[in-house]
Amino acid sequence: MQSTRRNFLKVSAATGGGFLLGFSILTSCEQKPAVVMMAPELVMPEQFVELNGFIKIAENGIVTIMSPNPEIGQNVKTSMPMLIAEELDVDWGNVIVEQGKLDTENFTRQIAGGSQSIRHGWVPLRTTGATARAMLLAAAAQQLEVDVADLRTEKGTIYGPGDKKISYGEVAELATTMDVPEEVELKDPKDFKIIGKSTKNVDARKIATGKPLFGIDVQREGMLHAGIIHPPAFGMELASFNADAARAMPGIVDVVELDCAPEGKEMQWSDGGTVRRSIAVVGKSTWQVMQAKKAVQAEWKRTSPAESSDGHRSKLASLLETGKVEVARRDGKPEAAFKEAAKIVEATYSAPFLPHNTMEPMNFFAHVTNEKAELHGPVQTPEFLEKSIATLFDMDPANIDVGMTRMGGGFGRRLYGSFAVEAAMISKAVGAPVKLTYTREDDMTQGTYRPDYLVTYRAGLDADGQLVAFHVRGTGTNGSPVFANRFPAGSVENYLAENIGMDSNITTGAWRAPRSNFIAGAEQAFLDEVAEAAGKDPIAFRLELFDRAINNPVGEKNDYDAERYAEVIKLARDKAGWTGTSNNDGTHRGFAAYYCHNSYVAQVLDLTMDTDKPKVGRVCCAVDCGIVVNPEGAINQIEGGIVDGIGHALYGQITFTDGKPDQENFNTYRLIRHPEAPTSIDVHFVDNGIKPTGLGEPSLPPVIGALANALSSAKGERVYDQPFVGGLRG
Repeated sequence: MQSTRRNFLKVSAATGGGFLLGFSILTSCEQKPAVVMMAPELVMPEQFVELNGFIKIAENGIVTIMSPNPEIGQNVKTSMPMLIAEELDVDWGNVIVEQGKLDTENFTRQIAGGSQSIRHGWVPLRTTGATARAMLLAAAAQQLEVDVADLRTEKGTIYGPGDKKISYGEVAELATTMDVPEEVELKDPKDFKIIGKSTKNVDARKIATGKPLFGIDVQREGMLHAGIIHPPAFGMELASFNADAARAMPGIVDVVELDCAPEGKEMQWSDGGTVRRSIAVVGKSTWQVMQAKKAVQAEWKRTSPAESSDGHRSKLASLLETGKVEVARRDGKPEAAFKEAAKIVEATYSAPFLPHNTMEPMNFFAHVTNEKAELHGPVQTPEFLEKSIATLFDMDPANIDVGMTRMGGGFGRRLYGSFAVEAAMISKAVGAPVKLTYTREDDMTQGTYRPDYLVTYRAGLDADGQLVAFHVRGTGTNGSPVFANRFPAGSVENYLAENIGMDSNITTGAWRAPRSNFIAGAEQAFLDEVAEAAGKDPIAFRLELFDRAINNPVGEKNDYDAERYAEVIKLARDKAGWTGTSNNDGTHRGFAAYYCHNSYVAQVLDLTMDTDKPKVGRVCCAVDCGIVVNPEGAINQIEGGIVDGIGHALYGQITFTDGKPDQENFNTYRLIRHPEAPTSIDVHFVDNGIKPTGLGEPSLPPVIGALANALSSAKGERVYDQPFVGGLRG
């Protein structure tokens, strides 16, 4: 791997001895632009590139590795430094990991999203460590007066001929004077000592003992607390307000009106969902602010139509039948093939709006003056936040300091930093450092939501039960869920994918595995129904289609590798001991497989019924995500995605009455509970030596299909509408 002097920064450690090494580690990565968002105004890339990293080595050999990406629970604060440490060849026990700040000069594209951090950091992060190691070796060769070729490294120590040895710390400062190598050799995976070994989360002890890692923990001297009052319904805005009573309450400093999206200011895509005019209450404690919010008398006016769930769903259904269609892909002659089919299977699937419901509600600290801005808190898009603040306050980005905290969940919600913008506006308005904290009601009722979706599938079978035609048409709030080039595209001669969009004033955006979180479950449930109509085992039916996609694929734009897809299905089948959808002990089984975020996941889910209540037993999950960097962390992500998918598919929904969310807190919004989680989750990785791909999101989408298929077996009728509990129909 090549690296150039231009990409490196070498400086002596500030306290004398040791060295600091940093360079742009992703500028030469393959860049493959793509979009994963569903709303045109909220477009973001699926691939995140141009990341930077730092290594600091102290005289005593302790190595500090900066982690530049935001940590939202996906474990990149552990796994990304592991890549550097592997090639640096240090003892992981001597590594300290620090969360980096936003640094657009040295750390660019610091984003958490798309399950792409490890995929794009795989070679560049390792190159970071290998380059540092090469410079340390060069320094050791000079100091020991030996040839570099006669040196080797192990756990932060350099060994030479005879009994010569020297630690990294002893040559760290000298290493800063060495030339940056033009080319470095990376390890063969068979020689990995850190990558592939289960490693504890670097923040685990701090989390368990309540150390201040999260945004909600931020404290500053003289800091005030703030609360926000948004319009009570979508399609409304502030007309006027009276805050005299609130201002007179104990501890209240001020009540101010905010305009967070002023005309003439070009905001970032990450500001999607920003409420332009709102009311902020500022006081000396969060409790005092919460009480004062109730005393503010606000008048609201309607600016766009009020939407209710029943009418909204009817509008989607009407669009699906008669709306303006965009043909996303057409192979063969699907219309003619359907006319000639011996049997046609058709089904429509739906899913509701979903909130993100992160454990930690939205919050952010800001101290904004005329000269500079300090911002600190949990946001997935710190660089875009900096750009928004620079625009709003006509401020040089060099005077904006954005610090990142660990996040108590993100799932896409914290891609949209409107809450951080609000904190900055409040601080500037009251002339003091401020921490804004949303209540759970603020968080749940103000979006940004997973869109609601509706999709219709049709399949045409010939007299032998062969799939000869396939048609999918989808719509949803602010965009269609259909991925036109994913399976079964490429396996059917006559294929048609269509999209229909629908605008709404209800704000929507990314929710864990955007679009895939719905369409995977619908597609996999439908394929089971088609397999049943064809008289075939559902797994065998899919593998027949993959044989076609492998040996004689249709089209040239298929997103997936059919061989890898088929192999992960076979692995799940074999590990689960698949014999069909029902067992003699009353257990019903559902299968599903899906490709997203460059990874392949197949699952077999076991389910029993207690009267009408489903109980999930074992989930057997096979995953092809390439080389697994940290197996323990990887399994945690997969398990979390499975539980998350099951819970939301069974119970989750946000409904609206006249634009107002009906569910405001967990007393009215149903989440999965501990006894409802699977009794066991078995995770099996495909060991193929391929470079890593996405992992934070891919396990969630298919489990919804596996659950739907197991429920269908148990109930003797198909499931079409989420949430599944109470959502059964004939």
